[in-house]
Amino acid sequence: MKFGSVDNPEHIDFTLPPDHPDTLKTLQKNPSDNTKVYVGCAKWNKADLKGFYPRGTKDELEYYSRQFNSIELNATFYRIFPPEQFEKWHDKTPSDFRFFPKLNQEISHWKRLNDGVATVVDNYLYSAVNLKEKLGCVFLQMHNNFAPKDFDRVIYFIESWPKEIPLAVEFRHTGWYNDEAITEDLYQLLEENNISNIIVDSAGRRDIMHMRLTNSRAFVRYVGANHPSDYTRLDDWVERLKHWKANGIREIDFFVHQNIEKESPLLSAYLIKKLNAELGTDLKIPNDDSGGQQKLLWII
Repeated sequence: MKFGSVDNPEHIDFTLPPDHPDTLKTLQKNPSDNTKVYVGCAKWNKADLKGFYPRGTKDELEYYSRQFNSIELNATFYRIFPPEQFEKWHDKTPSDFRFFPKLNQEISHWKRLNDGVATVVDNYLYSAVNLKEKLGCVFLQMHNNFAPKDFDRVIYFIESWPKEIPLAVEFRHTGWYNDEAITEDLYQLLEENNISNIIVDSAGRRDIMHMRLTNSRAFVRYVGANHPSDYTRLDDWVERLKHWKANGIREIDFFVHQNIEKESPLLSAYLIKKLNAELGTDLKIPNDDSGGQQKLLWII
């Protein structure tokens, strides 16, 4: 994942911004004392996650789903898979596993939420719902150049989205965050329609760290820099998630990316170990008992 990559991450101030004032209000509207936590990578294929799979692994998803409880499913951005494929993914994963599929690029990048997008959304969801109870939260990622001048498209899309299917959205153009009136209109739209506001933590894009939750789901896409600071950054996130849990957040969905993806399972395992210690979760630490090449001695 090249988005937000930098050549010298040691020069970046990675301090997490304070929460938006309305984040706490949002969490306290309907607090929960049983926070669900999902942590995963963006892909499961062996080519990207070198060293993660034990030699002789025949089914990568089947193995991955026994190590993690979720996957940020980026493959669906590039292709709308048939219903039968989603059924196969459902059937070969454990009962507590969840998929978080990205909406197809025809919706976000080609049609850009414009005319005819409803048909594409219908086709996409017709297939994706075959994940059944394992469908976590679908997410929409708009292009960097999708600006607030097309806010009317966002309003129509959000208000037309089927309410029974959880949705999270990610906006990357700075115009969504540097005009207070637009920003507040966006947050209100998401909050009124129970849509999650994705937080992206990337070295080169500190300008979109809004820290504004619009419902009781935190959907975080964390992009490491293949640098020692990746671990201290995760430490800071554990403290923030601990604070949100104390204030009643219902679900945390945290997905780890790396510019060199093979290190994603390492970071994820480190994060899971910290969450178990600080938040009281009982998540499996990947490769803890698998005999894979990636061992716990890498977890510092």
